[in-house]
Amino acid sequence: MKLSIVIICWNDWKVIENCLTSIRENTNKVDYEVIVSDNGSTDGSIKKIRKKFPAVRVVENGENLGFAKGNNAGIRETRGEYVLILNPDTVIHDGSLDRWIEFADKHSEVGAFGCRVQNPDGTYQRSARPFPTISRHLVAASGLGFLGCLKYPVLSDEYVGWVGDTERKVDWQSGCCVLLRGKLLKELGGFDERFFYQFEEVDLCRRVWDAGYQVRFTPSASITHLGGQSVRRFPIRFAIEVCRNGYRYFYKHFGEKGARRYRRVMLVRLRVRYAWYGLQNLLQPNDILKGRLEMYNAAIHWNQNLDPIEFVEHGIEQRVERTEVRAR
Repeated sequence: MKLSIVIICWNDWKVIENCLTSIRENTNKVDYEVIVSDNGSTDGSIKKIRKKFPAVRVVENGENLGFAKGNNAGIRETRGEYVLILNPDTVIHDGSLDRWIEFADKHSEVGAFGCRVQNPDGTYQRSARPFPTISRHLVAASGLGFLGCLKYPVLSDEYVGWVGDTERKVDWQSGCCVLLRGKLLKELGGFDERFFYQFEEVDLCRRVWDAGYQVRFTPSASITHLGGQSVRRFPIRFAIEVCRNGYRYFYKHFGEKGARRYRRVMLVRLRVRYAWYGLQNLLQPNDILKGRLEMYNAAIHWNQNLDPIEFVEHGIEQRVERTEVRAR
């Protein structure tokens, strides 16, 4: 088996149907298998997938395990030389998987591969980025990302001026669509299951680099990614989950000092955005802006009342019950 495609599903029938159809209709040369790892869907996804796509193997997890643990359940069932981690809200373009595998076969020094990800309107979606650092977060929080075109030490959290139209080495590729060598992925233990949502692919790509392999991007393969389907259902909950995993990431790779610095930068970032959307809401109020303000307000209060080290080491979240109620 050349390629195993792992797709996580959580009540995603509305989008995963198009994803699976695009794989079937637009892949012509590569021998592949598709494994859907279902995180306890209640919208009939499992039954519908088995009926319309009988060749797809479904792993039933029975509950929402999150991105990392849910994908790992699918990864354990793979048989392919390569493993593609793919979001359900994606569409594979004609011949993309064939060209992607051809590219991967030519680069033995590469352990993980990125492709061009597009928004529904065809524009480039920034899916390949530099590794997050405190300085890069601070630049982004201050709205000074354009300074990334300058040399170190002023760095952005994105590759400024690059729109995914050329091949290059990248630090990490978004988990919405990342290809890895199957043997290496399993040797690394898949995703770190301490991450529930966000930073899991960043951590994995960092471990690919640490293992002596590159992460390389090619525009010869492309997909369309709708983006944020689950996030839109629970915006406050997912905003806080991003913070949780940010603390886990910075503690894992930068220690206690990194986790505490991340808290300070996150509070700056959240307050800047809250002020910006608050100004817009004063000038032209609407429900979308009010929802954003509610989300940022909840995230600010959650971070203010958190000891990063107590959270990462012991899972202690002060006032978490109050925040979770608001998240619903």
